Amino acid sequence: MAEARADTLQTVELADGVEIQLRVAGPAVRSMAYLIDLIIRIGIDIVMAICAHWLLLGLIGEDMTRGLSLLFAFFMEWFYNVFFEAGAKGATPGQRSMKLRVMSVTGGPVSVAQAVMRNFLRVVDFMPGLYLTGVVCMLFTKRFQRLGDLVANTVVTYAEVPQSIAPHVEIRAERRAPSQVLTREEQAALLQFLERAPLWADERRIELATLVQPLTEATGVEGLRRLCGMALWLQAPEDKSGSPPPLKGAAMFRA
Repeated sequence: MAEARADTLQTVELADGVEIQLRVAGPAVRSMAYLIDLIIRIGIDIVMAICAHWLLLGLIGEDMTRGLSLLFAFFMEWFYNVFFEAGAKGATPGQRSMKLRVMSVTGGPVSVAQAVMRNFLRVVDFMPGLYLTGVVCMLFTKRFQRLGDLVANTVVTYAEVPQSIAPHVEIRAERRAPSQVLTREEQAALLQFLERAPLWADERRIELATLVQPLTEATGVEGLRRLCGMALWLQAPEDKSGSPPPLKGAAMFRA
């Protein structure tokens, strides 16, 4: 059961009603990415300490050299992830090796503020040890978000999301003239609705169609069907074909 939940597709609805899918990464693959980054950080710290010993020890003394090495290790610990996650790739070398990336829950790239927030809260996720708080938090959230992710509004996903093929169906909406005279702006809005409707969730389409109930004189699915029919009439008001035209796109009505 836990293995089946390890990697899942999560649907996110944006502000304009368009739905996107995020394939969130589970604790196992994220732990592997963390271990890879930990090895990289330790390796860099060791190399820099050796270089500082050979290059700076005779110039600034042992105490200053050790202090600079510790300062470098401090910045590596706190800003290593921030630097890479706020960058163009949105992922550290370890995350990239596991084909992961960090992104906002809205599907956009992570801002510097979000990267700082999610990584500075690692100290809380680590408590009481071995990232126990973070792992427990991930197991109880549907997008496997640790505390830092919840506060920063971020999520760790796979960089390559499998393309989901939307079912293409033919919805036959009867072409019908609007019951009222529409202004040019209203006609343009109706045509835009017809163009963008296949990208929206069913609930969003019905919600928008309900707003123009005085025009369609119906609610729910029937109101949506009538609204699409009026938009089709605006596209070709003089079409006299016998059968109503198909409205192609993602499924607008479910059986």
